[in-house]
Amino acid sequence: MRHGKKFNHLGRTASHRKAMLSNMATSLILHKRISTTLAKAKELRKYVEPLITRAKEDITHNRRIAFSYLQSKEGIKELFGEVVVKVGDRTGGYTRIIKTGYRLGDNAEMCIIELVDFNELMLKDAKPAKKTTRRSRRSSGKSETAVAETAPVAKTEEVAEPQAEEPQADENNEEEKSAE
Repeated sequence: MRHGKKFNHLGRTASHRKAMLSNMATSLILHKRISTTLAKAKELRKYVEPLITRAKEDITHNRRIAFSYLQSKEGIKELFGEVVVKVGDRTGGYTRIIKTGYRLGDNAEMCIIELVDFNELMLKDAKPAKKTTRRSRRSSGKSETAVAETAPVAKTEEVAEPQAEEPQADENNEEEKSAE
């Protein structure tokens, strides 16, 4: 039974899988974007994102843990230097997977995995998020001020209403007389 064994083995032995993910993670950190299959990209995301989270706190212990995963001094320098500066305020979701189609030879689903804050084209297109408001039946601050502004107008109309009632009463009397 395969209980609790749900990560993708990628058709490789454990040592080959570990070496491949280490190399792919180093390439992603150094080049900021790599092209690979969708299955490998999803596994790489699980491998890299905890490393980036650890890199936010630059202490010797975190550097040694990251080095045990990456096995590359250049990758560690880049990770704890340039990468952390850009993603320091982000709470997670450091990578983006963009599907690119299918490979010709074996029809494998291909994609590009990239570090989110390094794609200049996506950053230019991203507009500042508008402040969304929820609409409810209750009056909000704006409508209360609108009611306050219209209230004096309503009071002046109330003063004018008693004068307007007399002609209405005459009209009612005329309607009654015509009905008889």
